[in-house]
Amino acid sequence: MKATYKKYTLNFKQASGTSRGILKTKDTYFLILKNEKKIGYGECGVFKGLSVDDRPDYEGKLQWLCNNIHLDKEELLNTLIEFPSIQFGLEQALLSVKSKTPFELFPSKFTTSKEAININGLIWMGTEAFMKQQISDKLAAGFSTIKMKIGAIDFDTELALLQSIRKQFSSKEIELRVDANGAFQPNEALEKLKQLSEFEIHSIEQPIKQGQIEEMAELCLKTPLPIALDEELIGVFNVTKKQELLQTINPQYIILKPSLVGGFKGSEQWIGFADKLNIGWWITSALESNIGLNAIAQWTYILGNKMPQGLGTGSLFTNNIESPLEVKKGHLCYNTNLDWKVNL
Repeated sequence: MKATYKKYTLNFKQASGTSRGILKTKDTYFLILKNEKKIGYGECGVFKGLSVDDRPDYEGKLQWLCNNIHLDKEELLNTLIEFPSIQFGLEQALLSVKSKTPFELFPSKFTTSKEAININGLIWMGTEAFMKQQISDKLAAGFSTIKMKIGAIDFDTELALLQSIRKQFSSKEIELRVDANGAFQPNEALEKLKQLSEFEIHSIEQPIKQGQIEEMAELCLKTPLPIALDEELIGVFNVTKKQELLQTINPQYIILKPSLVGGFKGSEQWIGFADKLNIGWWITSALESNIGLNAIAQWTYILGNKMPQGLGTGSLFTNNIESPLEVKKGHLCYNTNLDWKVNL
């Protein structure tokens, strides 16, 4: 089997704001496997400034993988432990090259268009008018769960936006999630959570920056609304340390981005520990192209988690890979009447 990789730059339809800054483009890498009869694709979705494997030797490690693709899968995954996005790309590509078609990795009612995945509508940071417009668009598109990124503009303005939604829709009609991306200071976080809780928020992702274990544990103990760990899980490779982290912080939820936490295998380890501790979880994509999103969606479906998942990022780019993935009425669907168009 021969392995190669190709760098690909995704262009955002419009600049997308987070508390880390404005995103206009995102680089990703495709791992391509070929044998005498088949081709397989995997996406190594490194996320600049967030992924633990955003390192100068990233492409060198990808080339090492291509040179050593003949080695045992577990040996490769163990060697790539500090490169979770490459681990995930390898898992995808190996499944892809063995599958009946390169893009049906987990055959199910999802891949045959019989069922869809409930997803949240993502509201990016920006001006008040821009965020209001996004909220209006998502509600009009049939989303029943809205996730709003907060922490970059004035907090009172963000509260006013949430209040405007709640005036129109109850928590039974629209579920509201917020994502702070670690924007709050520990000494102010609890007060801000109290203010947010007035709007019957489902959960808040990563209220304070990761790595402040004691502060996060205290926050999860006292919080008036459920806290979901996100960035906190990044860079925790050791199985024992994963368990210790969850036991210490004891969050209400964890959010799993396979590209950031070691693919299917790494994510399933987190899920196993979370289930033992009665911690809820859901899956989110991390701005992959449709190749990576497709793999995450098919795997997510077979997990059987009925909560709204964070898989609505496929429509963000002008030059995404054409695929059968579609968003309809707040659900991600696999339209078997559409074809993949891959030119790599």
